[in-house]
Amino acid sequence: MKITRATTYIVGNPWKNWLFVRLDTDQDGLYGIGEGTNNGFAKTTEAAVHELTPRFEGLDPFQIETIVQRMSRDMYTEGAQIHMSAVAAVEVACWDIIGKATGRPIYDLIGGRYHESLPTYANGWYAGPRTPESFAERALAVVARGYRAMKFDPFGAAWRTMSLEDRHLSIAIIRAVREAVGPEVQLMIEGHSRFSVSEAVWIGEHIAEYEPTWFEEPTGHQKIDATVEVARKIAVPVATGESYASIHQHAELLAHNAVHIIQPEPGNMGGIWRTRQVCAMADAHYAMVAPHNAQGPISTATCIQISASCPNLLTQELFDEFNVDWERDLVDHHAEVVDGRLRVPNRPGLGVDLNWPELEKHPYQVSNFLPLFAPGWECREGNRPPDPTPEDEKTGT
Repeated sequence: MKITRATTYIVGNPWKNWLFVRLDTDQDGLYGIGEGTNNGFAKTTEAAVHELTPRFEGLDPFQIETIVQRMSRDMYTEGAQIHMSAVAAVEVACWDIIGKATGRPIYDLIGGRYHESLPTYANGWYAGPRTPESFAERALAVVARGYRAMKFDPFGAAWRTMSLEDRHLSIAIIRAVREAVGPEVQLMIEGHSRFSVSEAVWIGEHIAEYEPTWFEEPTGHQKIDATVEVARKIAVPVATGESYASIHQHAELLAHNAVHIIQPEPGNMGGIWRTRQVCAMADAHYAMVAPHNAQGPISTATCIQISASCPNLLTQELFDEFNVDWERDLVDHHAEVVDGRLRVPNRPGLGVDLNWPELEKHPYQVSNFLPLFAPGWECREGNRPPDPTPEDEKTGT
């Protein structure tokens, strides 16, 4: 069997363009799909997939390690998240082909189905004003859907530090959500790599009374020792790892024995196999994993396959039910949550396929980007230009 062609598709989700890849083979009707989405670089990653095509076209899709090494190590110039997102899209499509060719779900090929269903938590649910009332109201709606865990970023456009006003508002939002949903619902607090060590420690100390499950990415991922310092100084567990693009970064973090919730992102890691390696490394350090998943429906399907095979799974992130309504039209099988748990399919490969005519209905838009450090990003309306001022209208700008 050989890979004969790679085709890319960009779908214009309002707050993040989704990039999908299809690999065709020389076997009639046999193809695989993958996803290479990241925030703000859909066209760049798409170009990377096509530029890397000579590294995998003509190869047997069963030769996962060879294909990944040819696309990553052999290029010598390392491109971090963008590079590895392109690798991941191809690698996952290869696994999809392997699963279809063997008639088995991918999880059966990477350790077997350890979980019948997956504990999951909701994200993307708090689109709206940054007020305690808005967050509390939307949190109640999440619980009404059956979720027993949810994640949110209450920190607005914060960068490194916050004003006293912003500090008080952020804590008030967390308090309002906890009071609304009660003590039994898990709350994950998202930091989006915003803070200095001292600010992150202050936050950790002041949110502890609300018993969050974790404080995620409190500092930038580039300095692992900064994350470790925060983890050692606060009582709230720290979670991180989504921004890492190599197994070596995860190995360094785990060696500190300070962070015990690891969040590998299959897109940034170059696909399923490297992510599964991280899960095993975490297990060897008595750490739990909560794979990151803030992309499109094929990313969700990928995470389900990985998480189903991991005995040290803590929980699986899910955006799908809070994305645009038409996301359901893109795939033939949508992620299903029942009583707060994500169902694991038994169909071959990823267990999902794209509805190809639907992809063309939602074209790429340059404004489809999540500006995490701009006021109002929580509305998830993309990076739209500001409304014109009266002065702009006078000058025609």
